[in-house]
Amino acid sequence: MYCLLHFTPIYKPHTGGVASKNIKVGTQNKCRTVHTSSQSYRLVLTLMPRSYRRKNIRSNIVLVTGGGSGLGRLMCLKLASKGAVVVTWDISHKGNDETVRQVVASGGKCWPYIVDVTDRQAVYTTATKVKQDVGKVDILINNAGVVTGKKLLDCSDEAIIKTFDVNSVSHFWTTKAFLPDMLISGKGHVVTIASMAGKMGLTHLVDYCSSKYAAVGFDESLRMELLSQKKFGVKTTVVCPMQIDTGMFEGVGAGLLKRMLDPNYVAEEVVDAILMNEPVLILPPYMKFLLFINLCLPGKSQYYLAQVLGADNFMDNFVGRRKTQ
Repeated sequence: MYCLLHFTPIYKPHTGGVASKNIKVGTQNKCRTVHTSSQSYRLVLTLMPRSYRRKNIRSNIVLVTGGGSGLGRLMCLKLASKGAVVVTWDISHKGNDETVRQVVASGGKCWPYIVDVTDRQAVYTTATKVKQDVGKVDILINNAGVVTGKKLLDCSDEAIIKTFDVNSVSHFWTTKAFLPDMLISGKGHVVTIASMAGKMGLTHLVDYCSSKYAAVGFDESLRMELLSQKKFGVKTTVVCPMQIDTGMFEGVGAGLLKRMLDPNYVAEEVVDAILMNEPVLILPPYMKFLLFINLCLPGKSQYYLAQVLGADNFMDNFVGRRKTQ
């Protein structure tokens, strides 16, 4: 005996939108159908255990940019453990090879490609090669990122351009390369690894925050565009975590913002958000409350709140990955 839940969407005529759902609830031997509105359906999904909400991605092809280290590598490992065929893009041969070694050692499949995601033509050329070698990409995870960690006037023009090219502009090239196949098949998923820095400004991070705000805007606009085209099978997810303990933000943090997130925890939550088609993932979850409070406050009060949280000297002791290695 076990609990059985099955969802049957009922579509609005002429719109393609979901008006309601038939939910079959019960056991294997006894089941009844419950008719519910789309709002109630969302509530039911929220209250359901995660195990009932996850989609099956076995044999799906998942491409992760920046898969040669840190969060990218951990997502590759966790996605492979779910049965996905993983493709890692990175600029580091050594990093890519290590990711492949770990995925294969755990029983998974992984294909490495050396790609500079800021090179538009290289992205398009390598995307074509991936389709020939591996197949159509089902899930695209735009994860590659860089940080300078300097005041605006201390950032070189080249560093600012690179920050935007990697953290946001590259998303246009990768998505344009793989989205058409998703639209043809009627299913797919585009994941944007952004940051809480794309929701709130921080000192010494003017270029980084701006690029992450752009990434958040990219996801929101793409989601609306897909919905307006009735492409309900192609999902998007934006991930906005605080600083992750991967070395990229080594030394940062002050006050209530000093805590580093465990990269394994973040990777697990990201994969779960993908499997449950969650449109937005904010980590840690209590940051949702702080964002809401911040929106309700006037300008001066927002700065006082930033001082209390430690945002005004968040980057004072920044070291970063390159300086620690």
